[in-house]
Amino acid sequence: MTQSFIHIESPNYLRAGELASPADWPALFGNDHPLALEIGCGIGDFIVKTAADHPGQNFIAIDFYNKGCYKTCRRIDAAGLPNVRVLREEARQFIVERIPKGSLSAVYINCPDPWPKKKHRKRRLVNRQFVEFLAQYMAPEGDFYFATDFDDYGIDVAGMMTAVAGFENRLAPDLYRHELAGYHLSKYMRKFMAEGKRIYFIHYRKA
Repeated sequence: MTQSFIHIESPNYLRAGELASPADWPALFGNDHPLALEIGCGIGDFIVKTAADHPGQNFIAIDFYNKGCYKTCRRIDAAGLPNVRVLREEARQFIVERIPKGSLSAVYINCPDPWPKKKHRKRRLVNRQFVEFLAQYMAPEGDFYFATDFDDYGIDVAGMMTAVAGFENRLAPDLYRHELAGYHLSKYMRKFMAEGKRIYFIHYRKA
């Protein structure tokens, strides 16, 4: 059954097709604060709490699902946050077309689709090629955060990151942790934890 499309009316919702390539984010936010990106914002609970904690940072939240973008905008609008913009976009294309290279101070990826079947794992978003691609768009000392509840995905990404040049493990000597101080838990993380699952947190910084 297909879901009905929800029209989003929010001052914080942007349509990528109306933006320059790359977009002029200081003009869109009205300031030149550092720029962060959340890939897969879900219903927006993580980005709202994180943006509220960091008023001196601008946040872009993207998701492929219209309903998630709608709920994220409602949360942002209700919280009165001026430092978040939401777009319904696919990650790679959006980054290439709208993000200036070397501009992202942080990237957050929380609980992406794990594609659990072995034959589908090549579809996973986060792999070495994606992180190396992403590095081009990250600022020096930019932070990369990845979190998943799927054991195989967490262990794979933790191992893979050790082979990616130009990044420093901020959790060393651990490759991952199951708790990360100060990192907000999304609704999905809390749900998985209530089911007895562990969250794998990974944090690297671009050298």
